[in-house]
Amino acid sequence: MNRYFYIDTEGKQKGTFSPDELGQEQIKKETLVWTQGMEQWKRADEVEELARLFTGDAAFGVREQVPSYGQAQQIGYNTATAAPQMPRSWMVESILVTILPFMFCSSFFSLLGIIAIVYAAQVESFFNRGDYAAAAEASRAAGKWTRIAMWIAIGWVLLIIITIILLFVFVGSMAGLGELLNS
Repeated sequence: MNRYFYIDTEGKQKGTFSPDELGQEQIKKETLVWTQGMEQWKRADEVEELARLFTGDAAFGVREQVPSYGQAQQIGYNTATAAPQMPRSWMVESILVTILPFMFCSSFFSLLGIIAIVYAAQVESFFNRGDYAAAAEASRAAGKWTRIAMWIAIGWVLLIIITIILLFVFVGSMAGLGELLNS
């Protein structure tokens, strides 16, 4: 008898459980399950050993609950196929907000984007491992640090522009003061 992992309604991986224990966990037909020897996660009703759980739902205490559209989107499931969708990785954006401001402004603060790159690299790794909650959390963190690095870069550019403007105003006022003293 195989031992199974499953993805709960919050997108978290749980396991291991025997088929009878999965019946007590009240899994649904759409619940994604995995066991050793399977190449990828499958719906519970597609696994031969678990199919009996859904023929006599009342006998196993399984109640059929299909999440609403909002719940399915919130936990990252594609409602058409009931398969989880990989969250946005933010990799390209995090690289851009790290490298470009550093090259153009020499702002070492833009190197905070490296934190975003680290989180962005974790998204796909967690997703491929089946840890969908960790993938979603890494995506949120990568997005947060990408935005922080972007706003720092924008602030730094504005500071440079203001400094240049003030420098021209100062030089212009010194030239005007020199003319005033000479007259």
